[in-house]
Amino acid sequence: MRAHAPGPQDIGTRDDPHAQARRARHQPLLLHSMALFREIFEIVFAHRDIRTVVEVGVESGAVSGMYAELGASTVYCIEPRPTDELRATLAGNEALRLVTTPSPRAFTELPVADLYVLDGDHNYATVHRELEWILTHAPDATVVCHDLLWPCSRRDLYYQPSTLPPEDRNPAGTDGPTVWHDELTPAGFVGMGAFTSSTRAGGDSNGVLTAVEDVLRRFGDDPWHLELVPAIFGMGVLVRRASTHCSSLMRDLRPYSGSGLLAAMENNRIALYTRVLQLQHEAAVHARNADRMADTISAQCREIDTLTAERASPRIRHERGGRAPREIAVHFAGVLRRAVRGMWRRSPR
Repeated sequence: MRAHAPGPQDIGTRDDPHAQARRARHQPLLLHSMALFREIFEIVFAHRDIRTVVEVGVESGAVSGMYAELGASTVYCIEPRPTDELRATLAGNEALRLVTTPSPRAFTELPVADLYVLDGDHNYATVHRELEWILTHAPDATVVCHDLLWPCSRRDLYYQPSTLPPEDRNPAGTDGPTVWHDELTPAGFVGMGAFTSSTRAGGDSNGVLTAVEDVLRRFGDDPWHLELVPAIFGMGVLVRRASTHCSSLMRDLRPYSGSGLLAAMENNRIALYTRVLQLQHEAAVHARNADRMADTISAQCREIDTLTAERASPRIRHERGGRAPREIAVHFAGVLRRAVRGMWRRSPR
């Protein structure tokens, strides 16, 4: 079953000119789900008989169900911390089996699969261990890896709390990456406590794509082939070159993996999204500054009310030195100047 080509319900007609806009506004602002790669999975399933799937990193369960729709009879869904909603979803489909043992240890408890989908922890140590086990114990399998491009290609991401020992983690922080400069920033791709990012990018033992490259290098010069689709954070398909379906599978994937258009659109997508994150951060900072400004002005208004009352009372004016109305005005102008300067200093550049 192939995904349908765009039709009137997607692009609209002269009588329904807003169809595309309606579909666009129902998409999440950040596309990230593996379900978006259905066309790619359809190609994979068309080239080999896939009965058993092992999926690492389960979203809502909808993607797990997609593998069953495409022909898999059993899908092992590895999710160490499933929600009640996910449990209910998986329980509603007899082809889906929940596995709460973390990967790669879970692999040893399961039958060897025809297809492995790796979309769990996006860091070097985890992906390296998962892929190394698969290539050693399931050499006839096809492997799909997600997040081979920015931001995790050359920079580790650690879900919190991390199960990795300290020696397997790079120094990390709560700030996030952005495409607008190389350092982490509070205005970047942050996890709001769900994950941290490596404070450095590149180098050895850092990033998902680096892990894939190192494992493939360990298994020789040319036994495995990687085809990378440059969309939605990057999807890689790995297959053993000696398999009977390798050449035809890679041929059918190449219009996607070799698309300069897809690569340009992905770069534009992450640039626009991280710009939105920056604007949201700046808006939040300005809102906090406006709150402080309001508090300052409120306090000074109370002081002016007190000074005005003093001016109205000859006795109090005499006891406190008799401030004239001009002095009060000068005092208030100084208060406003200090408040504005303070807000300007705290504003992001």
